[in-house]
Amino acid sequence: MFTGLSAFPLTPVTNAGFDEPGFVRILERITSAGADSIGVLGSTGSYAYLRRPQRSRIAAIAKSHAGNIPVIVCVGSVSTDEVLRLADDAQTVGADALLLPPVSYQTLREDEVFGLFETLMQHVSVPVCIYDNPGTTRFEFSDELHGRIARLPGIRSVKIPGVPSSPVDARVRVQRLKSRLPEGVTIGISGDASAATGLNAGCEVWYSVCGGLFPLTAKEITDAAARGEHERVVQLSERLQPLWGLFRKHGGSIRVMAAAAGVLGLTETDCLPRPLRPLSASDIAEIATVVSELNLK
Repeated sequence: MFTGLSAFPLTPVTNAGFDEPGFVRILERITSAGADSIGVLGSTGSYAYLRRPQRSRIAAIAKSHAGNIPVIVCVGSVSTDEVLRLADDAQTVGADALLLPPVSYQTLREDEVFGLFETLMQHVSVPVCIYDNPGTTRFEFSDELHGRIARLPGIRSVKIPGVPSSPVDARVRVQRLKSRLPEGVTIGISGDASAATGLNAGCEVWYSVCGGLFPLTAKEITDAAARGEHERVVQLSERLQPLWGLFRKHGGSIRVMAAAAGVLGLTETDCLPRPLRPLSASDIAEIATVVSELNLK
């Protein structure tokens, strides 16, 4: 569950609410590709914009359509009480693991983040992945804090936001963090553009936005990494530079993934929760060209 390709799908919504048929179509692409796990309600899964009943329903749909693929459910929220309620909901519908980002309106201190994880681990019976995403939480983990949290019983992985672009520096970064973690706790890369560098540097899993919509394309990279084919991993990622460029152009992946899901006919063109807005017609046309030319699948 905490190695290989962990595909993080978009959660499509419409004016009527959660787009269940669209979500199922996206899940079917992931299961057909044979991803190693499915991570629902991550940042691209719009967890922060959804109500608790919606999140529970989304987790249940994911679990019911995942087959034998493990489902990791994000339980991030601004209050510890709500995190625990979301964890209860996720476990009730059969989540195989949980993903926790330290979300807060007020800037958190390290002892507060440790306390959040400590409280969750005393409350749940499934494994947990630390979600390090300073771009959304505005909290910067230290390696020492990662190591301290990872020693809590039940912590099984750390999802890091990216690595240096230099392969040498990336390996130093990953090995430095790995030296702080107990045996059996994996490191996963989540910045898609740096996934190849992270995998070649020793990350065991790719927590992938790309894999949430184009799982075969992403799985080709993680399979090559598992075989130790470092040059092949780099080549496959380099081919996707137009996609990584779109992520940079539009301030992240979510709007690009939403547009691409519409281009593929999986969802409506406008499938983002408000206040997020769909991209312009010209931007969507550019995304459609990239999807076609790269044969993303």
